[in-house]
Amino acid sequence: MSKQDFVPEETARQIEQGNRRALARAITLVESAHPAHRAQATELLEALRSDRQAIRIGMSGTPGVGKSTFIESFGLELVESGLRVAVLAVDPSSARSGGSILGDKTRMDHLSRHPSAFIRPSPSQTYLGGVARRTREATALCEAAGFDVVLIETVGVGQSETMVAEMADLFVLLLAPAGGDELQGVKRGIMEMADLILINKADGDLKATATRTCAEYAGALRLLRKRAQDPDGFPKALMVSAIEGNGLRQSWDEMEALVAWRKQNGVWEDTRADQNAFWFNAELRHALLTRLENDPEASAASAAMQKAICAGQIAPSVAAERVVQSFLGPDKI
Repeated sequence: MSKQDFVPEETARQIEQGNRRALARAITLVESAHPAHRAQATELLEALRSDRQAIRIGMSGTPGVGKSTFIESFGLELVESGLRVAVLAVDPSSARSGGSILGDKTRMDHLSRHPSAFIRPSPSQTYLGGVARRTREATALCEAAGFDVVLIETVGVGQSETMVAEMADLFVLLLAPAGGDELQGVKRGIMEMADLILINKADGDLKATATRTCAEYAGALRLLRKRAQDPDGFPKALMVSAIEGNGLRQSWDEMEALVAWRKQNGVWEDTRADQNAFWFNAELRHALLTRLENDPEASAASAAMQKAICAGQIAPSVAAERVVQSFLGPDKI
């Protein structure tokens, strides 16, 4: 998007009117790391209306659990009931080449062709936590475009994949039958973040195993400390079959009930406020680190300190403090 062609107010108007091409181009813009594009993205985000709120649902699970299959079946269930659904799918990037396959749109063939659905795959690049660095901003764009539900499909890296909980209203964890015994369910980390645990592939020969696994996780959830943001009965475990469509409507009903309770009890607003504060601090740290890397004096000091560290002449913590001092000055430390 060239600077001459970019008018933030016009682009924002097109997005708010549901122009899918404008939305796709805007997501590409906010994902760019180019300084000029970052400035344009900031202008665009400021021009967008902020009175539209979608239900943001983060979806995680181990690779092979059937996240894409579930999201397509679940998304079709939602759009056929009259809702507009956006899917932000994060694909892992190669640590060697930096490339991504970005095949989620192909795997969700039926949903991608539905007029009430929008699917956008994005590379995770080097960002940790299961999401891409600008997934939160892409979510804001989808909200401004009038989507009712935004599904955020994470990379699927396991217990450490909790960053999506800082940008979603609901966190859904997909698990496979016979994925572990009951003690697996009380592991700290991703299990504590889940609002709903769905045992997928509860069909055919796996249905009996899924029933047993669901009961084990339901028991494990009762051992966890009750959270202030949950009504009685949450978090809970349910069985679903993405292939047969069983349990999809019940899962959505449970999500709607949880959202309604959180809105009525002020949890929804408090959570979004806390998330905004979290991302402000994250962006502030990133901006300061970028400034530090781009400052010639600080960059030279950093290079010198790295040599001293490798030679064993100085401790890393001391070296880092000296680089910061060279950037800010001792009177600002």
